[in-house]
Amino acid sequence: MLLPLSCLMLYAQLLLPDGGLPLGEPLYSVIVSAASSKSVGSAAGGKAIPSQLKLWGLLPIRAANAPLNQRRYVIPGGQVFGLKLYAKGVVVVAIDSVAGISGKENPAERAGLLPGDLLLEIDGEAVTRNAQVSAAVEQSGGRQLSMLIERGGEQRKISFTPTKCGDGTYKAGIWVRDSSAGIGTVTFKDPQTNMLAGLGHAICDVDSGALIPISAGEAVPAVVKGCYKGTGGKPGELCGVFNGKAFAGLIQNGDTGVYGRLYAAPDEASLRLPIAMGCEVKTGKAQIIATIDGETAGCFSVEIRKVYQNSGGSQKNMIIEVTDKKLLAATGGIVQGMSGSPILQNGMLVGAVTHVFVNNPAQGYGIFAETMLQTADSLCAGQEALAPAA
Repeated sequence: MLLPLSCLMLYAQLLLPDGGLPLGEPLYSVIVSAASSKSVGSAAGGKAIPSQLKLWGLLPIRAANAPLNQRRYVIPGGQVFGLKLYAKGVVVVAIDSVAGISGKENPAERAGLLPGDLLLEIDGEAVTRNAQVSAAVEQSGGRQLSMLIERGGEQRKISFTPTKCGDGTYKAGIWVRDSSAGIGTVTFKDPQTNMLAGLGHAICDVDSGALIPISAGEAVPAVVKGCYKGTGGKPGELCGVFNGKAFAGLIQNGDTGVYGRLYAAPDEASLRLPIAMGCEVKTGKAQIIATIDGETAGCFSVEIRKVYQNSGGSQKNMIIEVTDKKLLAATGGIVQGMSGSPILQNGMLVGAVTHVFVNNPAQGYGIFAETMLQTADSLCAGQEALAPAA
């Protein structure tokens, strides 16, 4: 008896005992034939890749032709760059008690504020700098303030009453941050859209752990001055300094990375590589491009140990392990600042490094380059839709 594929999948799931399916394994997958690799590196617009649909990647179901749109070429990164981020509002990084006239009080806790909240408005006025919050509280005279905050992607209004202190001033008992800075690695530059993509994951506030939505930002050149080597239980870190004028304006800090618009078109002579589809990424030998000293990126050997084809837009589409002796000797493996380092396989850009395993710095996660390209394209389309007509 033949069943539709969806029914067959459900039936197979019901037969499996709990834990019978490895975590992250797709229930079915498209297996691209080896012959298709011959077309990699050419703009194969309108062609199809011979492929086979398999249940759990093992049981053949049927052969098919996977459509292949025109291959997209990008300029792989690997250079460390500096990030200057300005939050959309100010981030509440901590709350604390203050010494009021009648004793210790916690006005922030009383109002329901939490670390990680994004403070957007006070009494209807947009807030973008720490000084605005201080001024509004100090000038309140103790009256109730109306605050618009964002928490978990949802906006809400709260009533906030500052505490009067013994010296006659008013305090809110909150620590806020309006900007952030750091270093990361460029994943690619798209000469077709002039978009920049990097990191492969969001930048989060160091104190609250909350993602920092940005109103603006800049990408600037950076130089690696040193490295704290990673060891089991303690991630390493690249030490870098900003070095020069901004080369891109940042427009999004999101789950799949940091994105921006280049101020100038990339050099026509720059190396271009095709972006691999997620289904083309395989376990086996690969390389990463990373900068571990100065400004010059190098290519280092890694092994793709696991690929999770069904992980969607996650930053954890694959597990990689550093096998390059030079990189292991210099950094211990993957360190902070290497997020965004391009992962290459079979002459294609397949992904970017995103996370390090704390207990094993030689291993970490990577995101599909295809996912980052899709995000960059959607942002580019959104920017063009907002642009005024000529």
